[in-house]
Amino acid sequence: MAATGPRLPLPTHRSHVTHTMAECLLKASRQRRMKVMTAAAGLAVRAAEALLLCTLLAPGGAYVLDDSDGLGREFDGIGAVSGGGATSRLLVNYPEPYRSQILDYLFKPYFGASLHILKVEIGGDGQTTDGTEPSHMHYALDENYFRGYEWWLMKEAKKRNPNITLIGLPWSFPGWLGKGFNWPYVNLQLTAYYVVTWIVGAKHYHDLDIDYIGVWNERSFDISYIKVLRKMLNYQGLQQVKIIASDNLWEPISASMLLDSELLEAIDVLGAHYPGTHTVRDAKLTGKKLWSSEDFSTLNSDVGAGCLGRILNQNYINGYMTSTIAWNLVASYYEQLPYGRCGLMTAQEPWSGHYVVESPIWVSAHTTQFTQPGWYYLKTVGHLEKGGSYVALTDGLGNLTIIIETMSHKHSTCIRPFLPYFNVSQQFATFVLKGSFSKIPELQVWYTKLGKSSERVLFKQLDSLWLLDSRGSFTLKLQEDELFTLTTLTTGLRGSHPPPPQSQSFPSSYKDDFNIDYPFFSEAPYFADQTGVFEYFTNIEDPGEHRFTLRQVLNQRPITWAADASSTISVIGDYNWTNLTIKCDVYIETPETGGVFIAGRVNKGGILIRSARGIFFWIFANGSYRVTGDLAGWFIYAVGRAKVTAKTWYTLTLTIKGRFTSGMLNDKSLWTNIPVNFPKNGWAAIGTHSFEFAQFDNFHVEATR
Repeated sequence: MAATGPRLPLPTHRSHVTHTMAECLLKASRQRRMKVMTAAAGLAVRAAEALLLCTLLAPGGAYVLDDSDGLGREFDGIGAVSGGGATSRLLVNYPEPYRSQILDYLFKPYFGASLHILKVEIGGDGQTTDGTEPSHMHYALDENYFRGYEWWLMKEAKKRNPNITLIGLPWSFPGWLGKGFNWPYVNLQLTAYYVVTWIVGAKHYHDLDIDYIGVWNERSFDISYIKVLRKMLNYQGLQQVKIIASDNLWEPISASMLLDSELLEAIDVLGAHYPGTHTVRDAKLTGKKLWSSEDFSTLNSDVGAGCLGRILNQNYINGYMTSTIAWNLVASYYEQLPYGRCGLMTAQEPWSGHYVVESPIWVSAHTTQFTQPGWYYLKTVGHLEKGGSYVALTDGLGNLTIIIETMSHKHSTCIRPFLPYFNVSQQFATFVLKGSFSKIPELQVWYTKLGKSSERVLFKQLDSLWLLDSRGSFTLKLQEDELFTLTTLTTGLRGSHPPPPQSQSFPSSYKDDFNIDYPFFSEAPYFADQTGVFEYFTNIEDPGEHRFTLRQVLNQRPITWAADASSTISVIGDYNWTNLTIKCDVYIETPETGGVFIAGRVNKGGILIRSARGIFFWIFANGSYRVTGDLAGWFIYAVGRAKVTAKTWYTLTLTIKGRFTSGMLNDKSLWTNIPVNFPKNGWAAIGTHSFEFAQFDNFHVEATR
């Protein structure tokens, strides 16, 4: 933990800022503007006098900000994760201008979150939290660098911030890499080749330079694999691509590096997930950069914003971590999936265009808009006497940014890890600028207050602090759940776009015939794959009605990161749907053993997909049908024979109304009025019996809640 700055006697002349002083600050500012020709020193005196009228002097801590004894660690930036998994799934389906507006709030410098880093999942075809993301190599001889949306997202981020740092990390891997085993390290050269092709493809097809690459998210690392990956990167001329490891815990990777000089040289950054702002001795002894390479993971309410505000400071103060990367970038997935609304902002209604710029966006801005990777922390950072913390960073060219947070325990709890109790109370804090900062004449002031809605303020610029007559010191009155940024930079901006459309439910009547010749994205709008991968497909042998379809394209289980189901499934619609009719043309490609389904009231997804309940209507190539109450097929409502075979198109219709359900095959009744009591509501869905090829067309749902 960095030591708190030394205590100093309170200076005689001080500048003061509090939230309740905002009006006084503005009054002082108006006084200065009225006498703009007056000398700067005189302005500072009058400003200080006006501020002194706003509060009584009170005893409090005093903290020195000084670069005389050198600087602390280099700052590497603040970022967020798209993936782990499918967390940006709905974003791509937003109409313009709303999609670009959302991207501005995330990436545009001096506008919103102004992120320095974008970390994306290297899609591996498996379920990785809220869905599956497609691999660029479903099979050994298959390469396609236009699947999914992460390529597009990286390009959009680069378009707004050409200097943004790009990171790739695998969660799951396509099954062929495992050669029959659920393990990516069966053939180290093959797995390294697979990852390197993703990096090379990013450059060749999208002109994207990947800066960092990870090993295997939150799973076992293999020392030999890391060495092979480093050698292969170098062999391909990718020496500039750095390796992060192990994207899990500080140990045992740190100890392994200390015992293995080749491993130590191969790894550039030690990345830990949810470190609770602390590191370990071995990690520091490696001498490597320390990152919180995944953190936050918390509902984007004000409590989530408080969590983020606290860890952005304290990850460095307590653990010397020079980068914090939030999971996730944008909550652009169905909210009822696991960790709903755990993004920096919410964009889960592409059908309406509605989105919400949540408070974590503005908490991020307190750091990101006033720092850049390559700046340095001061050594003089630490905790405040009555709770909270402060950091200060400089570009080495005279600029200084100070971020102060007083997040209370109650309003800054992250989803993980456990947060030991601490107390924050009202206090006065005096900051004294020393060294090269002692002559700074003015600091811009940005302010956030979380907590009670009546007191809530998000990223508001207050009047600046004038320091010419204050001997480089100023005093803040600090209360619970506040953020202050004080900076020499004048580029900060609370960017805004016109309000988006009002929130609307998913359309109760929805159709998709998938008739797109050259789709911009590989996935059909609003379908959220939970096991398997469903992609637009062109039947070159069928020039008729089913030339363009949606196809499930995996025929083997991926190397899993989570508990993928045995059946593939993609969900769509409104989780609150109760009564609905689903109609879809289906095509089984696997003779004898193949099978497909349509379903309604599907109540689970993401990492819980195996236990999903609902009403599932199955047909099989062996000439049978089945109605089950769950995806796994344990709850059987009905079974029977049907005139079904592979390689033929059929139309399935599933009607669910109240406590009863009925089904039709080719518009002829197959079963009627089967009683179902659970679940009461959920999504519509399509899928296959196993990892097998199958096609879907003319999807149509009519629903009521």
